[in-house]
Amino acid sequence: MTLLALLLSSLIPGVVIFLLPEDRHTLRTVLNLAGALAKVALVAVLIRDYLDGQTEELRADLLPGVPLVLRVDELAILFVSLSAVLWLLTTIYAIGYLEGAPFRSRFFGFFSLCVTATVGVALAGNLITLLVFYEALTLATYPLVVHRGTPAALAAGRVYLVYTLGGGTVLLGAIVWLDTVAGQVEFRHGGALDAVAEGDRAALTAIFALLVAGFGVKAALVPLHGWLARAMVAPAPVSALLHAVAVVKAGAFGVLRVVEDVYGLELAASLNVLTPLAIAAAVTIVYGSLRAIAQDDLKRRLAYSTVSQVSYILLGAALLAPLAAVGALAHLVHQGVMKITLFFAAGVLAETLGIHRVSEMSGVGRRAPWTMAAFTVAALGMIGLPPTAGFVSKWYIGRGAVDAGQDWALVVLAGSGVLNAVYFLPILYAAWFGRQKGPWPAERPRGRAEAPLALLVPTLITGAVTLAAGLLAGVALSPTAIAEDLAPRVDGP
Repeated sequence: MTLLALLLSSLIPGVVIFLLPEDRHTLRTVLNLAGALAKVALVAVLIRDYLDGQTEELRADLLPGVPLVLRVDELAILFVSLSAVLWLLTTIYAIGYLEGAPFRSRFFGFFSLCVTATVGVALAGNLITLLVFYEALTLATYPLVVHRGTPAALAAGRVYLVYTLGGGTVLLGAIVWLDTVAGQVEFRHGGALDAVAEGDRAALTAIFALLVAGFGVKAALVPLHGWLARAMVAPAPVSALLHAVAVVKAGAFGVLRVVEDVYGLELAASLNVLTPLAIAAAVTIVYGSLRAIAQDDLKRRLAYSTVSQVSYILLGAALLAPLAAVGALAHLVHQGVMKITLFFAAGVLAETLGIHRVSEMSGVGRRAPWTMAAFTVAALGMIGLPPTAGFVSKWYIGRGAVDAGQDWALVVLAGSGVLNAVYFLPILYAAWFGRQKGPWPAERPRGRAEAPLALLVPTLITGAVTLAAGLLAGVALSPTAIAEDLAPRVDGP
């Protein structure tokens, strides 16, 4: 019953938290941390059991002949591990970030529901189950986007719903169409559509495009990315959740499931659908980087960086090369760790110094050295410099592109690396070597540390993991090692 317990470990605390009065701070904190710690422990049990050859599956009929399926495989373990660990750190961060703020019970209630839906996405065993939790994720994150209740937040929430519910509608149509063509399709090693491939190639090609478009909304694939930068009006923990743990990652994960476990690389290649996906990913990588350069608002710059970085996952999956597949799967984790570090650091600067713009960061490295050290490591990882996690995944994607004879993809990777440097290195130079330009916008009284420990410690942990994932990429159970085990199934049967 580990699978059910994984869902309930955040669902039950979330429901109870909704009922708590605002002044029950201690109980709310205990419930949040207990649920997050329990989920990490359950993931550890899940991994142990899987390595021992024990597999678990849950089935229940949503409708007659329409089963909901939860099961474990390597890709599920990769995503659910990322979600559980980063949720724990984000919970600690959010408790400190929202101290004294109103509506905390509402916030943490939906926060818990959001992670419950993300775990459901990770463990889904077929498309309909994935869709149910995918749409639950939309509904759970909307109140977090509009949490502050300002006109800008409400406007961002409306845009978010239009995009994500529109994508969900497209997904539903594609899944129903696929059901009429192939019957119930469950995720399977190497793809599940071989039996129908010869007779329905045109339909399968169209369905693939619709599925990628539906998942591409949350994956911020251009031109479906318009909601992401607007959603940055949300509090920093929500931004971290959207970009690193839940929404954007759920979209990328959905595309991986379609490519790997519904169609399979062999069928997808024969349908000639991977080259358009690779081109769309490449366009998104370059576009996101170019838009990031022009942003002075720090969180918007990071948002457009996400638009670019998440599409490395899609590009690697579409290149028909084992090494590129390893890089894509490793980047699913690496990008999450690096990006959450950047948003944690941005939140620390906003809360302690009132810094929201790149132009306000001159000299901040001397005022907040630990925060900026973590930011620096993550930024260098996003550029792809060794020995960070970002270097490892981008190296694999680049090597895969060369092996597959897709030299144009290597040019895209190199060009994007240069653009990443253009929008990150000036921040780092100004922070460490620039002079402070007058008082900080809104500096809070300083304690013994440069920031509250609930904000600083998670930031330092994820910054350290960014380095460790690069330095220890060859260690068993590292994201890269797990991705290497997954790569044969990504590369076809």
